[in-house]
Amino acid sequence: MLTKEALKNIFPDWEDGLYEAILKEAELKEAKAGTTMLKMGQNIKSAMLVVEGTVKLYQEDEDGGEYFMYHLNPGEACAVTLVCNYHHEQSQVLAKAVTDIQYLAIPIEFMEKWLNEFKSWHYFVIRTYRSRYEELLKTIHETAFKNMDERLEFYIKRHVKQFGKTINLTHQEIANDLNTSREVVSRLLKKMEHNGWIIMNRNAFEWMK
Repeated sequence: MLTKEALKNIFPDWEDGLYEAILKEAELKEAKAGTTMLKMGQNIKSAMLVVEGTVKLYQEDEDGGEYFMYHLNPGEACAVTLVCNYHHEQSQVLAKAVTDIQYLAIPIEFMEKWLNEFKSWHYFVIRTYRSRYEELLKTIHETAFKNMDERLEFYIKRHVKQFGKTINLTHQEIANDLNTSREVVSRLLKKMEHNGWIIMNRNAFEWMK
């Protein structure tokens, strides 16, 4: 059970009334690592606020290819669900749990009500939009203006910042996130190893740069 004090530690900038409203109306849910939280084209009935764990958001193309966009961590909300809630649209992204997670599901009918009632909720929504927009700008810049070895370095640095210097990802998983082939990723990782940027292990590698 989530307490008011625990909620304050995760979301420290809200008003007392908002904490009470969240605890009353939102549902605390759990999901195992690997669970698909949100599908392309899905109708959104609630906003998702991460309490514990990490969620990964992707864009999906017409052929089913996935491209990694950004992570959601404790204290952050899925901006896509906020937008879809307000405009009654369908999801344009795919979201998966990277680790076991806990999250708050806020029913759609409270979203606009709280926006008008609580200034701290208004500011939280604006900060969420801005943060996600900045993440998307970084991703677009890397995709549009960088070659694949630079994109791979950017991707690894983001992963290191999120999870630490040990990267427990297969070459295929990285290739899926970057929408490229496993052979390309393997070749570039070997180049990084030759340059002393990484140390390859059996099922992972260490970032040394």
